[in-house]
Amino acid sequence: MKRALTILLGGLAATALLLPAAHAQSDYPTRPVTLINPYAPGGPADTLARELASRLKDRLGQPVVVENKAGSGAMVGTGYVARAKPDGYTLLMGTSPGMVVGPLIERATYDGLKDFDLVGLVANQPVVLVANAKLGINTMQDLLDRARKQPGKLNFASAGTGGPTHLAGELLRRRANIDITHVPYKGAAPALQDLIGGQVELGMLSASPVLPFVKDGRLKAIAYTGAKRSSLLPDVPTMAEAGIKNWNEVSTWYALAAPRGTPPAIIEKLSAALTAINAEPEHQRFLAQQDGSIDNMTPAEVTAFAQKDKTAMTELLGALDMLAK
Repeated sequence: MKRALTILLGGLAATALLLPAAHAQSDYPTRPVTLINPYAPGGPADTLARELASRLKDRLGQPVVVENKAGSGAMVGTGYVARAKPDGYTLLMGTSPGMVVGPLIERATYDGLKDFDLVGLVANQPVVLVANAKLGINTMQDLLDRARKQPGKLNFASAGTGGPTHLAGELLRRRANIDITHVPYKGAAPALQDLIGGQVELGMLSASPVLPFVKDGRLKAIAYTGAKRSSLLPDVPTMAEAGIKNWNEVSTWYALAAPRGTPPAIIEKLSAALTAINAEPEHQRFLAQQDGSIDNMTPAEVTAFAQKDKTAMTELLGALDMLAK
């Protein structure tokens, strides 16, 4: 009898210890949440992060504060969140450069996938291949013909080495078996400036910054790296439609993430909030203006999506001899 009473009291004590934690998760959040953007203010990731934070505030009932921790191609901020307490109060605007490409090309203090619990996909922004209009290259076939007649003569600008704009160009070079030269820039703005000025002939860049120059005729959009056409450039074919076989979609994806070990109840609450935000017409219009597609994914689905991207990038970077030694 005494032994049974001891076991009963021990069980009650354990239950009492678990109740506060369970209650805290069901009430989450009870204080402001910090969303880490691993890039500097003013860029595409910052724009998306601040939009998401504003709408998460309405869904969660607590302020969501964006904090910028830029550096090393998104690896500084990403690493910071990997080491944060997994309680749902420090979240990450995860990106393909910070979670997949960066740790593949240089040694990182974290594992881009294993150290995080992914909540859902925020946006996916593919890349558009553009040419200076004075070149007279209007189609993919024009480009292939010119590149094969003049190997090594055509240059393509990117927003930086190792990023999606660079890798999209390298993938085109391999899939089409053409010799074009990469010219990296420190961001899309200087790349775009030299492309318009004729210092480089081609560019792999996000659609939103090149759109005004496509419309005014200074640039010609050749192909889009997404699986389907861009709503900003509906007349521009995808790489597959343009005849590039075995094309792997290349894009900058953004995912809401938390440190590994965050309670499942919190992950599910954040996932439900993100799904509801994606259904809001105003948010949909905002993303369309940024050339960002909405793909509702469960935590399991977005984790599989990121792993698939890592597999593809590992293959591509290995072929380019860019994997960390």
